[in-house]
Formats: sequence, C-alpha cells, structure tokens
Amino acid sequence: MRIVFPEVHPKIQGLNEVQIPKMVKIRQVYDSQKVEDVAAEVRLQMEKVENRDSYKGKSICVTAGSRGIPYIDIIVRTICDVLKEWGAEPFIIPSMGSHGGATAEGQIEMLAGYNITEETMGVPIKSSMDVVQYDELDGIPLYCDKYAYESDGIVIFNKVKPHTDFRGSHESGLAKMIAIGIAKHKGAAMFHSFGFHRFAELIPPVAEKFLEKCPFAFGVGVVQNAYDDICEIAVCNKNDFMETDARLLESAKEKIAKFLFDHIDLLIIDEIGKNLSGNGHDPNVTGRNLQDTFKGTLDLKKLFIRGLTPEAHHNGAGLGSADVTTRKCLNDVDWEVTWTNALTTGIMTAVRIPFYTNTELDAVRTCLKTLYSTDPLKARIVHIKNTQSMYDIEVSEALYEDIKNSPGIEYVKGPYPVEFDENGDMK
Repeated sequence: MRIVFPEVHPKIQGLNEVQIPKMVKIRQVYDSQKVEDVAAEVRLQMEKVENRDSYKGKSICVTAGSRGIPYIDIIVRTICDVLKEWGAEPFIIPSMGSHGGATAEGQIEMLAGYNITEETMGVPIKSSMDVVQYDELDGIPLYCDKYAYESDGIVIFNKVKPHTDFRGSHESGLAKMIAIGIAKHKGAAMFHSFGFHRFAELIPPVAEKFLEKCPFAFGVGVVQNAYDDICEIAVCNKNDFMETDARLLESAKEKIAKFLFDHIDLLIIDEIGKNLSGNGHDPNVTGRNLQDTFKGTLDLKKLFIRGLTPEAHHNGAGLGSADVTTRKCLNDVDWEVTWTNALTTGIMTAVRIPFYTNTELDAVRTCLKTLYSTDPLKARIVHIKNTQSMYDIEVSEALYEDIKNSPGIEYVKGPYPVEFDENGDMK
C-alpha cells in the first residue's frame, strides 16, 4: 500500500538564504582482516561438524535470513553442496520472522534478492508461515517453522552482530535466529510482545529449549568487519552453540564500524533498510534506536534520511528515527509491509512519519536552519551512504579541521561544494 504524500509549503523564514558548507572526503581506517575465500572457509569449518557420516539420506533444513551478509548466496550454496556430498538431502527455508510482509511469497522474494533461488542453490526452498509449538518457557509458547521441525536436522545460519535495541550476551545472532527468525511471524510477534527489555533474559533459555527439543544439526555464524567484509566464519555443534554465539558477538562488537569522532550537527544517510539493520540504520553508529536506549553512543543533533535500499522492498521501518526526510522517500514506502513489521515488534516509533520536504535541498537547509545558534558554515556535517559504509565518507570543512590529525582519519579530496540537480536532489 503506497500513500502519495502531497507537496508541502511551510513558511520558514530565511530558508533560501541558508548557506551549505563545502565538504571534504575522508577515509576512516579500521582493521581490514577478512576471509579471502568464503566458500573454502565454509568447507574448512564444516569439518568440525560431528557425526557427519550420519547425515546420509537425511532431510536437512538450512536457514536463510533477511540480514545483509556479503556472499550469502555462496555461503548457503556451499553449506548445501557439502551436505549433499555427505549424502544428505538439504533444503532451504526463509528464516526471518515477519519480514517480507509476513507472507511466504514475500520471504521467497527477499531471498531471491540475495540470489538465493532453487535454481542458484540447487536445492528446494520451502517457504511457509506455518509453525509447530515444540515447547513453552514459563507459559510462553515456543515455535519453529513447520518444515524445519519436520526435518531430520536444522542448520542455524546467521550473521552475529550487536543488536539495535538491547544489550546482552546473545544479541543478533544464532540464538536470536532460533528465538525469532525460525519462529516465523507467529513466534516473532509473540516474542516481541514481551518487549526488547526482556530479550537478553529470554533468548538464552529459548535457544537452549530449542537445542533440547528440536532436530538441531549444527550452527554457522558469520562476523563482518567495519568494511562489511566477512572476517570470521565459525561452525558449532550443540555442545558449543551458546558459547560460540557469545564469542562471535564479542568479536563483532570489536569489529563494528563507527565514527572516529563524537559530535555531529547533521548526519545525512543516503539509504536505510531492513537488510542493513532491524532499525533500518545501525544505532551502534547513529546513536538513535527505536526505544531511545542508546543515548551516549553519539551526540547527534539532526538526522536526514534520503531513501530506502532496494533490498528493503519498500519497508520504511526506521524512518521514525529521522528528523527530516523527503516526499520522494515517503512515497517509496509500502506502508502495509512497514506497519506489519512494526506491529510484530510492537514498537510504533519505528514507523512514525518525520517532518518532510519537497526536495533534498530544502531538507538540508531545514536541518541547518534549525540548529539555532550554530552558524551553518561552521556546522559539523557528515554524509554517508549507509551505516555499513563507514570508510569513505564526507564531512564538512569545519569538522575536517577538527579531526584531520586524529588517528584513523585520512584525507581523500576536497573541499568541494554540495551539488544538487534541477529537482533539488543531491548529486
């Protein structure tokens, strides 16, 4: 469902006179260690799987989520290929809670966007929103995808990273894939109904119940570095599943990309999306999350979000964190898909409609105008593509002068003016 937002013409005194400072391109330098051959590393790690001889003739389910992972198609294909070499009969299920509009078709479409299809993977993809209740935890029903539960073994595959709304020993990763991703819409909605403040408490015992009651095979966890490259792949068995998930999370926290400076007057983000973060943008970078619990991560005054990633499939969750967006961005949102996802989490702030302007030029000027006592030409402005692209970024002249001698900051080019096209959009 699309909504055509009308043009708006609020009267803002002196808006057209607001001057936009020149920008400087810089490079933030992080640890660049990465896995050079992803397929080879997956094969190497899968040698750790116990009782490989027992997989012959077994139906093995492989989970595939909706978070953006580099080479996810290669990883999933390699897992399936190795399983077939062991004599197993693997298949894939979308394991992404309520994403894709909470429909089997929508989740198939999301996987296809990652090049995960029956043709490219060489195995069946079984997509359904049907679940089986396999146990309960203090009266809380626990669910698993029906196809997965009826298989002979489930491979839990996921990225491990800091969560956007809570802190604990298990955040976004293998255990959370069990608690929410593989529980589909029904299980995700139930779990979110308890609120993010209980996630750190609930996820570990739910994962342990799953390992006890469901046909678990093994886990595959992936960690990305600050350059969005895969820097670690780990395979775990039942006896070290929880330990591996917790260890990978600590590694991910050390590797995460972030600003190498603190105070920002205006942050401009080109794109947000559920493929990048459950929040659309990573609060570990922006300091803004859906429940306003990440205060202190970054001193940010204004946030301007320009648009959505193609992989978001028009899910606008996360726009509620922005101070300003544009009419063009809001017109690109599928509100039925977005609201379905928000209702599953129970966090209505995720889909609040921010102040919007007709053009991106007006959006930038509005942000600078409302900084009040700050001279726009001296504003500390940062422009990034998304919160996974944190190496080559643009900063305003004033900010560059403050950070140019800081560790990890390299000059690339500039200063140069911010250019807009005839429609008032940034070039």
